[in-house]
Amino acid sequence: MSSLVGSPRNQSLPPPTFLLTGFPGWEARSVWLSAPFCCLYAVALVGNSAVVLVIVKDQSLHRPMYFFLSMLAMSELGVSLSTLPTVLNLFLFYTREIGRDACFSQMFFIHCFSIMDSGVLWAMAFDRFVAIYSPLQYATILTNSRIALIGLGIVVRSVLLLLPLPVLLRWLPFCRPNVLTHPYCLHPNLIQLPCADTRVNSIYGLFVLLCTFGLDALFIILSYAMIVKTVLSIASKEGRLKALNTCVSHICAVVVYYTPMIGVSMVSRFGKHVPPVLHALMGNIYLLVPPVLNPIIYSIKTKEISKAFGKLFFPKNF
Repeated sequence: MSSLVGSPRNQSLPPPTFLLTGFPGWEARSVWLSAPFCCLYAVALVGNSAVVLVIVKDQSLHRPMYFFLSMLAMSELGVSLSTLPTVLNLFLFYTREIGRDACFSQMFFIHCFSIMDSGVLWAMAFDRFVAIYSPLQYATILTNSRIALIGLGIVVRSVLLLLPLPVLLRWLPFCRPNVLTHPYCLHPNLIQLPCADTRVNSIYGLFVLLCTFGLDALFIILSYAMIVKTVLSIASKEGRLKALNTCVSHICAVVVYYTPMIGVSMVSRFGKHVPPVLHALMGNIYLLVPPVLNPIIYSIKTKEISKAFGKLFFPKNF
């Protein structure tokens, strides 16, 4: 590997380009496929922007739960904006080619915002635990400064852990047909393409996965275990239901986020004989469905958010 990476010959080669893939076998229908993708992106962008806007505008929503929700909406906006240019360019104009630097930059931002999503979901689980376990001290524990520090920590963790990935990839020689399996660049896909040893990249990628999604999922499970324990200690049935009801939106967001991720992982590892179109479908569901569904879930299941939407967009009725 070292001889390949450090050789003058490799240094003098032009930067590789990559070919994006939409739905294999459906190339003739790519323009028709662009219509639902445009609609989904519009819902994701408008929905998450509206969530951030109402939380900023409405003073009654300046509470920890909604600050974390605004962070989730912003990270999901980041995911959508990171994938939108190549996805729509592919389906609308069938432009498959993407340069190395553009591909690695897109990979960095997609994974960075996805990790932020995961971190915010854990922070929201912690928020629900504090609200149920110690409601009287809730405002004093989760102060604005502590929420800002948590948000900053989530961003710093994502950026620092992801920075080495594009750097490591730049040192690898790409001398095969660089065909990606998605209409965007992802690290697990990219490390399958170099004609060199990618063990370092694979090990570091696994390290990032365990330090982010793995730990976040563990903390979310532990938070809900403590929530359930606390709820069961509440004497009245009405009180238990009321406490659990405050977690419904977050539980839905966790399910919407982690279910497609697990599905993509299972299809990638054990679906060698699965039709390629299923790989493409799962990949698009993983990155597009959570940003679309979460604003809808919170606007339906959270009365304060739906009321704030009404006050902002239909002020005469409120």
